[in-house]
Amino acid sequence: MNRAVESVFAEYQRELLEEFEVFALDGSYESGSYSEQKVLDRLSWYGASGMEQQIQRIQLLTDGNGQAFLEQVAYFIESKYGLGSLNHLLGGMERWEGQEETADQYQQREESLNQELSGMLTDNGMELPSEDNPLPNMQQLAATPLTRLVMPKDRQISDKSINTSELASHRELRSGYGDFSDVAEPEELSKIAFGEYILAHFDSAEDIQEEGGGALDYETEYILSGKDNDRENLEAVLKKLMAFRFVPNYIYLQNDAGKRAEARALALTLCTVIAFPAAVEALTQVLLLAWAFGESIMDLRSLMKGYGVPLTKSSDTWQLSLAGLMNLGAQDSGQEGADTEGGIKYKEYLRVLLFLGGKQEMPLRVLDMIEACLRQEKGLSWFQADACISRIEISSVLYLRRGITYRFNTYYGYQ
Repeated sequence: MNRAVESVFAEYQRELLEEFEVFALDGSYESGSYSEQKVLDRLSWYGASGMEQQIQRIQLLTDGNGQAFLEQVAYFIESKYGLGSLNHLLGGMERWEGQEETADQYQQREESLNQELSGMLTDNGMELPSEDNPLPNMQQLAATPLTRLVMPKDRQISDKSINTSELASHRELRSGYGDFSDVAEPEELSKIAFGEYILAHFDSAEDIQEEGGGALDYETEYILSGKDNDRENLEAVLKKLMAFRFVPNYIYLQNDAGKRAEARALALTLCTVIAFPAAVEALTQVLLLAWAFGESIMDLRSLMKGYGVPLTKSSDTWQLSLAGLMNLGAQDSGQEGADTEGGIKYKEYLRVLLFLGGKQEMPLRVLDMIEACLRQEKGLSWFQADACISRIEISSVLYLRRGITYRFNTYYGYQ
């Protein structure tokens, strides 16, 4: 029986291991029709016949929100990097944990200041002049998809899409049964380690795609965003990166006396034209917010070209002038992102987003991409993650002579 069980589990799904470092037995045996009886039949074929057998407990790759899959990932990370080898990344990640909340606060501040300025102008029957005023252009850019604003001219945005209803995170999944805590303690997988696994196995918008390729070109962006097409997934990630870049850019402007004075001078000029000096201070802050937004667009352009962007800006690394806001977004503006030595690149930002991402959603989204890859790129149209067996225990009853029976259990699990 031991030999038969080991022989059955030696028939692991080969492409799943070769492409994604995961051991699992396909319970459908490449038919797309999962059945536990097929496993029992294979046991008999390998010599465990002449006895009654019943599966006592079984674990599928998707059980517990992909717990079995995450354990396999943990084994891979441990074998590749060693225990604790990724801890050096933790300190750099923890500083980002409050970034999204800070970005939300600044967004609320921006909305409040815009409403304050609009209210002041409306109440007094005033309207800012359009000449030398960058705000109308910036309002138009704010309503424009970031994918149109920041992608390099020589890069085509992928329009690939997938039917998510066919993937693990959206369909009704099969479930295993039974508790395996007595034979295997769950491997604890840190968010950093999971992120490294994702970056090592899935493409992103930074990667040069071969013609044809997989179901999606921006696989990591799908894992982060869960949309059914590349364009929307990339847009969602760019919005998160915009928030990350906007905060330090706005803080820098507030601390740069020269740029604050430049913004105030423009606000004073615009308010003088309409003889409404009371709006100068509010308009100054709105211009600074618009300037930070424009600089953040420049930062995203740098990232999408594979360049590095410094975490915090200086006068040497600041890219966009206040006057440059007037034609930002124009086809022939010549405003392209610059590279900064030692700056943070796109994939490093993805590492941060993966660290901050929801641990509940991402495991099944990763399995989505594994399913999509094996079906489309490897031709395994029948492959389903919830048909993949990672552990099993079988109860056997052997009938001996004179009515004597021998009962025993056999366990096997990948680890």
